[in-house]
Amino acid sequence: MEPQSIVILDFGSQYTQLIARRIREQRVFSVVLPCTAPLNEIQACRPAGIILSGGPCSVYDDDAPPADERVLSLGLPVLGICYGLHFITHKLGGKVVPGPKREYGHAQVEVLERESSLFRNMPASLSVWMSHGDEARELPSGFRVVARSSSALAAIENPQRKTWAVQFHPEVHHTKLGTDLLRNFVFDICHAEPNWTPQRFIDETVASIEKTVGDGNAICALSGGVDSSVAAVLVHRAIGDRLTCVFVNNGVLRKDEFQKVQTNLRDRLGLNLVAVDASDRFLSKLAGVTDPEKKRKIIGNG
Repeated sequence: MEPQSIVILDFGSQYTQLIARRIREQRVFSVVLPCTAPLNEIQACRPAGIILSGGPCSVYDDDAPPADERVLSLGLPVLGICYGLHFITHKLGGKVVPGPKREYGHAQVEVLERESSLFRNMPASLSVWMSHGDEARELPSGFRVVARSSSALAAIENPQRKTWAVQFHPEVHHTKLGTDLLRNFVFDICHAEPNWTPQRFIDETVASIEKTVGDGNAICALSGGVDSSVAAVLVHRAIGDRLTCVFVNNGVLRKDEFQKVQTNLRDRLGLNLVAVDASDRFLSKLAGVTDPEKKRKIIGNG
């Protein structure tokens, strides 16, 4: 069966990983890429559809997240969420403006177009979660409003362009039927197949690592956190002791964490782990520094 995924382009939303989780719960693989990802990287994921996440910026900000607007013309179904709706509206010729007031919290949304594929088999009134300051005032050509809250439009669509967008956040628990909406997008619109499992991801990842590394060796920087630990375990499954993991004590670990990480990863999981206690080096550089961001940069630079 042809590999498939739902690609989520991250515009800086605190909920982006939650979108990915909601889709994976439907047994469809989702992959999160930065909104700056080039088209060839997006297409390499073999997406059945693309989701544009929310984000903290306005589309008119000087530091608005850059993204290639050609992603809207790939011929793939696209769902914009919050900032994603603003991005679609702005890039396709509509107008986004600051709302009269920031809309944050619970809201009631009325579905105006019951035949919309995105709202199929859903009630006419939905309880949703809003978090936005801007709103779409003028729609791009070919789009129509399919849902509205008491203060602004809540969903738009252009089925001919395979493009849908919602102002609210269907991925959060506070949007009661948000999973139903995402399911409509993934299955009814993108026609994805529910054939992904975590075990399949593990098997495919291990096979890919084996192919990439071949007979060579690999090194992994371990922080002791979930991401680097999972990555190390997967690479270890693929190439065994040809992987060397390096774990550095930067002096600001939790109590006893330096030893616990070694116990868990070396003694229990069998990783080839080199542990380096560099706490004195880091703490000397951090002496007198109180700004959290400066501390992070000092630690990151080593």
